[in-house]
Amino acid sequence: MAVLLSTLATEIVIPVAAVVGIVFSLVQWFLVSLVKVTPERNAPPSGPNSNKNGCNDYLIEEEEGLNDQNVVVKCAEIQNAISEGSTSFLFTMYQYVGVFMVVFAILIFLFLGSVEGFSTKSQPCTYDAAKTCKPALATAIFSTVAFVLGGITSVLSGFLGMKIATYANARTTLEARKGVGKAFITAFRSGAVMGFLLAANGLLVLFITINLFKLYYGDDWEGLFESITGYGLGGSSMALFGRVGGGIYTKAADVGADLVGKVERNIPEDDPRNPAVIADNVGDNVGDIAGMGSDLFGSYAESSCAALVVASISSFGINHEFTPMLYPLLISSVGIIVCLITTLFATDFFEIKAVKEIEPALKKQLIISTVLMTIGIAIVSWIALPSSFTIFNFGVQKVVKNWQLFLCVAVGLWAGLIIGFVTEYYTSNAYSPVQDVADSCRTGAATNVIFGLALGYKSVIIPIFAIAVSIYVSFSFAAMYGIAVAALGMLSTIATGLAIDAYGPISDNAGGIAEMAGMSHRIRERTDALDAAGNTTAAIGKGFAIGSAALVSLALFGAFVSRAAISTVDVLTPKVFIGLIVGAMLPYWFSAMTMKSVGSAALKMVEEVRRQFNTIPGLMEGTAKPDYATCVKISTDASIKEMIPPGALVILTPLIVGTFFGVETLSGVLAGSLVSGVQIAISASNTGGAWDNAKKYIEAGASEHARTLGPKGSDPHKAAVIGDTIGDPLKDTSGPSLNILIKLMAVESLVFAPFFATHGGLLFKIF
Repeated sequence: MAVLLSTLATEIVIPVAAVVGIVFSLVQWFLVSLVKVTPERNAPPSGPNSNKNGCNDYLIEEEEGLNDQNVVVKCAEIQNAISEGSTSFLFTMYQYVGVFMVVFAILIFLFLGSVEGFSTKSQPCTYDAAKTCKPALATAIFSTVAFVLGGITSVLSGFLGMKIATYANARTTLEARKGVGKAFITAFRSGAVMGFLLAANGLLVLFITINLFKLYYGDDWEGLFESITGYGLGGSSMALFGRVGGGIYTKAADVGADLVGKVERNIPEDDPRNPAVIADNVGDNVGDIAGMGSDLFGSYAESSCAALVVASISSFGINHEFTPMLYPLLISSVGIIVCLITTLFATDFFEIKAVKEIEPALKKQLIISTVLMTIGIAIVSWIALPSSFTIFNFGVQKVVKNWQLFLCVAVGLWAGLIIGFVTEYYTSNAYSPVQDVADSCRTGAATNVIFGLALGYKSVIIPIFAIAVSIYVSFSFAAMYGIAVAALGMLSTIATGLAIDAYGPISDNAGGIAEMAGMSHRIRERTDALDAAGNTTAAIGKGFAIGSAALVSLALFGAFVSRAAISTVDVLTPKVFIGLIVGAMLPYWFSAMTMKSVGSAALKMVEEVRRQFNTIPGLMEGTAKPDYATCVKISTDASIKEMIPPGALVILTPLIVGTFFGVETLSGVLAGSLVSGVQIAISASNTGGAWDNAKKYIEAGASEHARTLGPKGSDPHKAAVIGDTIGDPLKDTSGPSLNILIKLMAVESLVFAPFFATHGGLLFKIF
């Protein structure tokens, strides 16, 4: 049966979906910008819709009757300080990352060009020896170009996300004066800007790149899609530095601010007297927003690349069927439209009126997008795939039906939802696991730490089963291609996932600004409620990122094995086994590096904050201003310096192992790091999230049980703060960075596979 969707229709549908996503994000940006951060006292509301969603209301009516212009001015000042700090950090980081990008691009060209000795002669095609395909030198040049494009798109995604977040945080604070619903809409819309910009930019750049490369490659689809893999590598390498650098930055400031401010000086979180408070708020943006954006963009780019590489040596590529070949991109296109409809449910169709409605509204986003996406995948699978086709499976072509491929994508999509809800169960203070952790604070910090660690280990069980089931189903139906599209299924609702994720740090910043601007207790309660829900959704976002990373890495591993021409990976051979055991150790080594970096950076921060409290007269009384800039500089310098060793570990490992030990040992390293990395990442993220929300549970005092543990400053609360401080580097630095470790090593091995297959294993050749 012929494919229903023509090549021309595919060429139109994909870019149109991407452009719709970009336009939608700009509309959301415009709606957020209508909230004014300048005091405009006497301007009357304009137009008949002046009260719709609180866009055009003037924000002067303070609930307590304090028509205080100074509050608005203060909010604007704090927002500017956070925005400047975030921008200067990212620019400093991008200078270092830019140097890395140039050096690594040259390496890619030299390694891949040397496979055929920089020959410009055409080679016989693998799918048909009678035809000639483009030389290996072309793959070297185009992989390098794709790598640079992927890197730039990743950097842009992170930067734009950070810009909208710092633009929206004070606006969320000011809207909180009118009610929790208005503040929620502002924070959520701002998150949606980031989600849609990232999903649409990633799709559009990949689509344009494929079409431009096609002008040169023509019918050599295998060469074309092999060179596209550089796009995923570029995306992930930038994400690594964004995640690690941003993670070290945010946690150095956070731990420093908490230890001196809350524990030693007994002042509230985000108190303007605390010198580290601006650096802490900057950190939320560079770590959780810029880092998360780059990270999920990397996952998206890599799963697309893995699927395209496997498809190019299957019947789609051999028979030059354009629409089925771009099936992964069509899934992402439908995802953007589905997420657009889903977002309207949160901002326009329903209005939040009470604090308790916030978390259910965010959870509904996940459910609605998953249900709608299932229908979307079914339609795409029906119109874009032939009823039967073959998929390359370790040297043989396996016959697959289109409904089987639909099930592969759907199983990934629903596994993502399950991982999201399990993460929520273990990290939200609405459920017993976190309440038990809070309860354990009665007997001090030690029991809190024990309970928290146990919770993290236990929270790994169901996500791993969900990942295992999706791997089994998708591999049984469509081999490695099935796993790649299952990963894409999990990431197909990336725009909604990111909107929910970015909402968290925006709400956190809004609370910080409310505290620093001296707003009333009621407003602080509202921003705290937004933030507590955001904490849980951020954990859900990390769960998605880790689950998709596991599937993406496995798909990339399959593409690497087929590209390096390995027929089987036998664990019982010593070459593979040593790789396996070393690979399983790497996530521990990496976590040790990142946590120690946070520790040493936090130490400098603690010393600086103590110095200011001890030497600036009137600081504790609130009559003198602290020196925020020095703390911002400490965090910036420490994170830039400390991100290099963990980054080097991840990037150099595949190059060293592949060159000196060969592809079999490297396949062992990849399998080992995948298996241990996923477990540590899930447990670290959930442990940290649970400790954070246990502390918030005690502080909020919303239930009878919570009130017996509080109030702020009580012994159980102090124990909870210590747990939260230990959990910070786990949940925001080590945990989230680990999923980049497993993806980046796999995609790097895939890009360099031809070189390793030809010249690798030097040590075994010598001995």
